Amino acid sequence: MSCESENELPAEAEAALPGTLPETLRAELIAFRRDMHMHPELGNQEFRTTAALKHRLEQAGLVPRVLNSGTGLMCDIGTPDPARPMLALRADIDALPIPDTKTDVPYRSTVPDRAHACGHDVHTTAVLGAGLVLAELDRQGQLPNAVRLIFQPAEEVLPGGAADAIESGVLDGVGGIIAVHCDPKVDAGLIGLRPGPITSACDRLEISLDGPGGHTARPHLTTDMVTAVAKVATDVPALLARRVDARAGLSVTWGRIASGHTCNVIPQHAELSGTVRCLDLPAWRDAPDLVHAAIDEIATLHHAKSQIEYVRGVPPVVNDPVVTELLRAAQTARRGSYAIEDTEQSLGGEDFSWYLEQVPGAMARLGVRAPGSQARYDLHRGDFDVDEHAIQVGVELFTAAALIDGNRL
Repeated sequence: MSCESENELPAEAEAALPGTLPETLRAELIAFRRDMHMHPELGNQEFRTTAALKHRLEQAGLVPRVLNSGTGLMCDIGTPDPARPMLALRADIDALPIPDTKTDVPYRSTVPDRAHACGHDVHTTAVLGAGLVLAELDRQGQLPNAVRLIFQPAEEVLPGGAADAIESGVLDGVGGIIAVHCDPKVDAGLIGLRPGPITSACDRLEISLDGPGGHTARPHLTTDMVTAVAKVATDVPALLARRVDARAGLSVTWGRIASGHTCNVIPQHAELSGTVRCLDLPAWRDAPDLVHAAIDEIATLHHAKSQIEYVRGVPPVVNDPVVTELLRAAQTARRGSYAIEDTEQSLGGEDFSWYLEQVPGAMARLGVRAPGSQARYDLHRGDFDVDEHAIQVGVELFTAAALIDGNRL
């Protein structure tokens, strides 16, 4: 893909663009999203979702290909030209292993302890809708360049399904890639943009502590394991805060801690699980050694032997400035510049970053909060829900970006 001046709104965006969402398709997409929301599937298990997407794309006369991993797929709209790199539209299709706690909607999850609590159903539906609209434009001879749809599995499974998708060839012939991520702090109808880093790096940390246990009456003869694990939980983050530049935003946060079985026995074993997040790429590269050293230091102080599994996750998503301006031009063409907010870098991780190691790209934050709503939904919570107007916003953002980019080539 290519782009003109980063600060110039191209002439194409000043004129009315085709590719808006017909009302009949809007209703179909809402129904598709709700069905997907009712049937969430975890990473690399998204067989029903993959089959539903494949069937709908084939109904539109397209030829989707299931990825090598067995779930997820890619699909080209138009005929790829090696001399004209395609723009890719990416969605993630997996859900989270948490219960859906909504009680007031008919489309709550039907699968115990599974929920689309991160908005991947919205991302997927928006890319599907964009593909259907662009396919119709292609039939009418109005699609200036081929576009690729990527429906990626296992975004929630570190180090993310993006790497497997890339191995399946989803970036072959692609010159740029765009995506959206639901943002419950932004009203539906708006998007948030930021050139440069927009998410953080995210790694997984698993720690085991071992030592001789014993009677709680004689802690001096044992490794006081509960105290040891508590000190690791509290002192490791504090120690790292003094060994890493605060501007790097290195954060260790625990999600699980376990030790012991009864009140009067000092256990021999304890476990902690958590995440390591970092806003700064150089600091992320140094993080494993720093974290290992801090854990070993605190554990040794309390006579515990530590075993550490540090699982590399994803680097930060770093938005390309030129592709960010493509998204800005697309949203301006559809809804005006007032429908764009500046957004901050978050500590959330996203495996979209792996695509950006290969091609320039950008991710926008897609507003999903009902305007005027006092509800405080957040990502990765069982009550998470969206204003479904966001689907139309996503579809029309993607289609405008594809048309503007294709006309520049």
